[in-house]
Amino acid sequence: MLPPIPVLADYGISPTHGFLPEVLPLTRLPDPYYNKWEAISANLQALILSKRLRGVIDRLPVLSTIGLEHDAEWRRAYSLLSFMAHGYIWGGDSPSDRLPPAIAVPLLKVSQHLEVPPVATYAAVCLWNFKPLFMDEDIDNLENLATLTTFTGSLDESWFYLVSVAMEARGAPIISLMLEAIAAARRNDAPTVTRNLNTFAERVDDLTALLQRMHESCDPTIFYNRIRPFLAGSKNMAEAGLPDGVLYEDGSGTETYRQYAGGSNAQSSLIQFFDIVLGIEHRPTGEKRDREMESERRGQAPAPKHNFIMEMRRYMPGPHARFLGDVQAVANIRDFVEANRSNRPLCLAYDACLSMLSNLRDKHIAIVTRYIVLPSREVRARSRSRSPVATRKMNLAVASRQPQGIAYDARGAAAKQEKENGKQSNLKGTGGTALISFLKQARDETGEPAIEQWAQRFMSRQIKTEGQGDFFAGKPEEGAGQTEEVEVAGLAGTWTIDDDVGGICNY
Repeated sequence: MLPPIPVLADYGISPTHGFLPEVLPLTRLPDPYYNKWEAISANLQALILSKRLRGVIDRLPVLSTIGLEHDAEWRRAYSLLSFMAHGYIWGGDSPSDRLPPAIAVPLLKVSQHLEVPPVATYAAVCLWNFKPLFMDEDIDNLENLATLTTFTGSLDESWFYLVSVAMEARGAPIISLMLEAIAAARRNDAPTVTRNLNTFAERVDDLTALLQRMHESCDPTIFYNRIRPFLAGSKNMAEAGLPDGVLYEDGSGTETYRQYAGGSNAQSSLIQFFDIVLGIEHRPTGEKRDREMESERRGQAPAPKHNFIMEMRRYMPGPHARFLGDVQAVANIRDFVEANRSNRPLCLAYDACLSMLSNLRDKHIAIVTRYIVLPSREVRARSRSRSPVATRKMNLAVASRQPQGIAYDARGAAAKQEKENGKQSNLKGTGGTALISFLKQARDETGEPAIEQWAQRFMSRQIKTEGQGDFFAGKPEEGAGQTEEVEVAGLAGTWTIDDDVGGICNY
């Protein structure tokens, strides 16, 4: 007996808005009891800039969540408290390793109700943090969107969130479309599957165009130095000043330090849904493809193995994460296409979906490079001229020249041994994920299920960069062949930056 195909309404997912809420986020909590939270949110940028936020929150009373009724109110409270929490932690000269009861108590209760961690997740800063400018226009239009809360008040920060919101809205119809395709495959309806796959490919191409608009109004330097630090979590953040994480003072008397990853686009359910319905398998970074295992697993969707991807599901709203697991159990498109190799339009439509998704991942890699890798190299160059004292005082947005702390201590002996053996050490970030390597592998894995030989060759091709290594370049600079490990606090944690490591989705 085949498991039933998931019904969107059972998971709070909208057929028109997708993982965005069907009821638009509230711009304000209706109960005047919560006016203090709203007042802090309305003045968040000024309070952070003047370094008065902590004092204001320390004097804030602990408000009950009893006045929160509808889901929209709970989501608004979660977003408000998450922004206040991260502003409190990262808004001073040094990070705070405690959250006072005025934030911790209601945040823990709201998070439990919504089945999300008590931290500024993708849901808090993107999914539940926007409003349309004109109610009669679509929310997949970037020119019709505004944020409700930001840390910096900058256009750059709003744009960074809103590009993701527009992509979620533009990709929403794909969810129902592909569930329909799964049902069609069950009844051997190849024309419907083909038609839906063609539409899928067109929609993903639209998402790529939206993603590329990130450059229009989000400056990489502002993002890297001003916005990114506030999105950091408390997991593996020893180098940034949180060796144990953050203590949530809930008044129980048994509080312990908690560690959470910070906000990341890897917490979006939409892209994981794409991979699941197309039968794309993602392996732990560096693990090679096992064709024997694939042949034994024919007729089943790939089992999720990647630790980082599965970890990010814990940061999605609970119903969304359950939806992905239930879709995993019914995904059959890849096997249906494989069983109908003689149906050329079907195979071409499927391969087109893989190609469009691979292209989307290419553009994502380019954005990570521009917004994370290149700015971090600039910081590394500047850090070389700093004194050791200045280096020790660097904050979350600045690199430290020497690898220290968790990342170094955990692997220091092995790294030293490798250097003594003449091998090149490649320390990974303390979250365990080298992002550029992870993203490149994810892109390459996207093309692996391709049916047509030409599609497999096209998506596995290696793009060569001209003009490298010729005599016009001259002799390499001294030390150019060496890898210098530099600890950088990324969006949600500490990571190691060299040519192939670190980035926006790491924790």
